[in-house]
Amino acid sequence: MKFTPLKINSFLAFKLPAAYLSGVRVKSIDKLECITSVKHRWINQNPFASIYFAVQAMAAELSTGALVMLHIKESGEKISMLVANQNGNYSKKATGRIKFKCEDSQKVLDAIALTKKTGEGVTFWMISEGRNLEGELVSTHQFEWRIKLVAK
Repeated sequence: MKFTPLKINSFLAFKLPAAYLSGVRVKSIDKLECITSVKHRWINQNPFASIYFAVQAMAAELSTGALVMLHIKESGEKISMLVANQNGNYSKKATGRIKFKCEDSQKVLDAIALTKKTGEGVTFWMISEGRNLEGELVSTHQFEWRIKLVAK
């Protein structure tokens, strides 16, 4: 699969329907960064008229996970991936459209190189920041990814 926003969003509809139905979408992806987006709607709201924290976490995770998937595919290796841990900090009410951006590609590339070299599992942390349309920080998410070379 070529990694385009359209293809990843189609993948979401079938493999991660909760994220898709909540309105989480990939807006752009390249070798350096991934940007996802979610807009406040009735389906993803909390009782306080903002985006539910778990929906924000889904959008943030997708911005990190899509980069991991992209670099694994480009490596040509069979590598498994798993979220091992997650932290979230919510600093402002999430209303309107929130964009999540991850720029941690180098961490993925380093981890892939290490797991290829050692054959052992590697863990690394990636950060995704969510900002509203005014550019204000709404939430910050950290995901600990675990990757491992799959035996052939």
